[in-house]
Amino acid sequence: QAHGVSWWLVQAALAAAAVALPAVDEVPVTRLGIDEHRYRSVRWFRTDDGAWRRFEPWMTTLVDLTTGQVLGIVDGRDSTAVGTWLAQRSECWRERIEVVAIDPSAAFRKALRTYLPRAAVSVDKFHLVKLGNDMVTTVRQRLARTHHGRRGRKDDPAWAHRMLLLRGADTLTPRAWERLEDVFGTVDPTDELSAAWGIKEQLRRLLATDTLAQAWDERMRMGYFVQIANIPEATKLYDTIVTWWDAIEVLILTGATTARVEAANTGIKNIKRTGR
Repeated sequence: QAHGVSWWLVQAALAAAAVALPAVDEVPVTRLGIDEHRYRSVRWFRTDDGAWRRFEPWMTTLVDLTTGQVLGIVDGRDSTAVGTWLAQRSECWRERIEVVAIDPSAAFRKALRTYLPRAAVSVDKFHLVKLGNDMVTTVRQRLARTHHGRRGRKDDPAWAHRMLLLRGADTLTPRAWERLEDVFGTVDPTDELSAAWGIKEQLRRLLATDTLAQAWDERMRMGYFVQIANIPEATKLYDTIVTWWDAIEVLILTGATTARVEAANTGIKNIKRTGR
């Protein structure tokens, strides 16, 4: 509107630019990002035999982490979908890949081991932090069912401050610290919730390290805290950290994350929603 250009002219210019884009095999990619995205809600459809089937509208986006360019979009989020796309790339293109950033997905890692065996795999920091937050939420919900025989309610301090429990300790104001301590002091007689919160924060400290030596020290502290807490949810989280430790080391050394893939997924979702 500011430049007096119609939407149709912009669309025509965009279409012309898209046609002129180089083929994927011609793009010199050294860092690749892979992440899945559900672009709409679950749908149900009836098959020819009259049965109802559930359709999970997942897609997987592959992005050049250096430039942010979307290289490909495949249906689903399994190893076959990603593996088929990688198999279609030339051998020279695949050999050029040095680092691949993914979320903690065994399916993606399986495809990478097959088609990019020499690439270093980095696990995304955001997804690891989310696993820590999910662990705290699961403990909070279990304690509510154990102590109250029901789900949390708005008059329960732990439920009312559930989002506060997920915030990083370094972002809390003095007032927020007071509210958090009140939650631990009034609804946490077994100290399980505070222990889960402390383990979540230890994971964040681990992911904030700059060297492998520091990361290993923080991992040992996390393992000690998990052992002392003896909480099944925390033990499961620590087992995941151990399983993905090689990829965490790559994350610390390279800083490769799926942030640009998430940005691309957001743009693609908006396009699917608006049709533009």
